[in-house]
Amino acid sequence: MASTVCVVGASGLVGREVVAQLCADRGVEAVHLMLRSKNEFEPSKKLIQHVIDFDGLDKADWPACDALICCLGTTIKKAGSQAAFRKVDFDYVGQSAQRARKAGASCLMVVSAMGADARSMVFYNRIKGEMEAAVAKLGFASVLIVRPSFLAGDRVEHRAGEKLALNVLKFGNFLLPKKYQSVSAHAVARAMVETLSHPTAGFTVWESDTLQKFK
Repeated sequence: MASTVCVVGASGLVGREVVAQLCADRGVEAVHLMLRSKNEFEPSKKLIQHVIDFDGLDKADWPACDALICCLGTTIKKAGSQAAFRKVDFDYVGQSAQRARKAGASCLMVVSAMGADARSMVFYNRIKGEMEAAVAKLGFASVLIVRPSFLAGDRVEHRAGEKLALNVLKFGNFLLPKKYQSVSAHAVARAMVETLSHPTAGFTVWESDTLQKFK
């Protein structure tokens, strides 16, 4: 069991679920949150917040840890450009994984996206796929990539496109193959947190249909 876990992207929809579940897990002793700025979370003696500069990750004071759960991600619209999007979803994710590996982590879990493919003609999917390929080469004993479909849950930030899609899926979700059905942020977080106690060696990818099994 990973007793000390670092979390990147803790302030997002899945990230907050991950933090709550880690704090409730008796097998986890400490939860280090790597953040741009301090945030409000449910009080817990396990939580330690670290404010870091993601543009200077090579100089960031990274704590020793057994595992990294990375929920970091943005959208091209929010980032403002494809280059800015790539900086977050490829550079920051990869560099965070590198720092965690150097800090002793043997287990890495990353929230990617449905359709991730390094050969994709779709920019968003291609960057996600390139990120997956990059972190697979960093020397972790266990790498778990989760690829959720549309995420259901209460976001702090509102994404109009996702909200519209989820409203449509409320009425037609059951008509879609499991892989394309919406999945709750709670289930995505549960899939990763539960797996910390028995990580699979090597590189593993779970699509949305697998994530839906975790309630």
